[in-house]
Amino acid sequence: MPHPAPVPMSATLAADEALARRRRAGERVLSMAGGEIGLPVLPALRDRLAAAAAENAYGPVAGSPALRNAVAGYWERRGLGVDPGLVVAGPGSKSLLFALLLAIGGDVIVPVPSWVSYTAQARLAGARPLPVPILPGQGGVPDPDRLREAVVDARAAGQDPRAVVVTTPDNPTGTVASADTVRRLADVARELDLVVVSDEIYRDLVYDTSAPAVSPALHAPERTVVTTGLTKNLALGGWRTGVARLPDSERGRALHTRLVAIASQIWSSPPAPVQTAAAYAFGEPPEVVERVAASRRLHEKVVRAVAARFIAAGAELAPVAATCYLYPDFEPLRDHLAQAHGVRDGDALAGLLFERHGVGVLPASAFGESGGPLRIRAATSHFYGDTHERRTAALEAAEPLDLPWIRESVDRVGEVLADLTGAPTPARLPRS
Repeated sequence: MPHPAPVPMSATLAADEALARRRRAGERVLSMAGGEIGLPVLPALRDRLAAAAAENAYGPVAGSPALRNAVAGYWERRGLGVDPGLVVAGPGSKSLLFALLLAIGGDVIVPVPSWVSYTAQARLAGARPLPVPILPGQGGVPDPDRLREAVVDARAAGQDPRAVVVTTPDNPTGTVASADTVRRLADVARELDLVVVSDEIYRDLVYDTSAPAVSPALHAPERTVVTTGLTKNLALGGWRTGVARLPDSERGRALHTRLVAIASQIWSSPPAPVQTAAAYAFGEPPEVVERVAASRRLHEKVVRAVAARFIAAGAELAPVAATCYLYPDFEPLRDHLAQAHGVRDGDALAGLLFERHGVGVLPASAFGESGGPLRIRAATSHFYGDTHERRTAALEAAEPLDLPWIRESVDRVGEVLADLTGAPTPARLPRS
């Protein structure tokens, strides 16, 4: 029997582990590799989880009725109404995305750059990932024109593309694709009979709440699956609960049946106590809405301060509109980095930052880019503090950059970039 194709360790998790080893050895490190949100659990959710600890039955494979009803209401409030019977919950949206690729079958179009696991999951599912570049500043959605070309060429070559994965808002770039690009993507998906899998886990972290990210489900409702979870907006990564919204169409109902069957063989049902707390969260009572808004404000303040450091150092950076991610491009500094440090691509740049400064970032190659781009992804989600008290203070601060531990991290970014690029060291953030 042939051996399965090797799948690498998740780049984010591997980088976090490497940084943790150096931290345990007493070295100074600055973690900007992983995207885990370092914020405390909302007390109301913690209390509901504790109260539900005795719930130890499996429950329905697709999730409890209470959770699916709450999730349906969450999407209804965002203009994406759905029958709760077409909602499926799982142990994290990451698990659901993989199960969806299995359920859809065929090859998978992925944006370039895109989240580290889409390509790996496609290969695990026995599919061929087909990369298609994004438009500048519109991360997470493949260029619709190039998508059409790629699918036509792939089918002519005997390949079988059936799905396209999009992320809106985007990881790794922190940008949001325009409404027109999403509409065109939906049109091409319908023209080519593709299922759209729209990963919208960052939807609630768009800074400008008057201009939310547009879902492909608005334009191609009969063929778009939407996934989300509580990992990012409420910093509940360890709770591992995600949800999927299946299309209300013949295709969608058939896909729902296959997805639930796959779930029954892999995870049986989501963890019951977490479902109870998640149902409360998706119901969006005032304290949940306030916590998400506080998180969004914190991300924006810190990201914008760090973005200013990259720009001052000479890197190019599309304006970040959501999340805690930045995707700076050091191409304007290529000659200097090559001459001063022997750095000629993102891998070498990330390696230098890690070895020389203890700063963890991820190279563009982790997100599917090839050809030696001098791009990296940096996340600010670990800047908020290393204790419950500090993280709470960060959430509650009117000006989080006044907090000494956040100010120290932002200033450290400026110092490291100045050393790397030869740019003047930026003025340190003022103390209040």
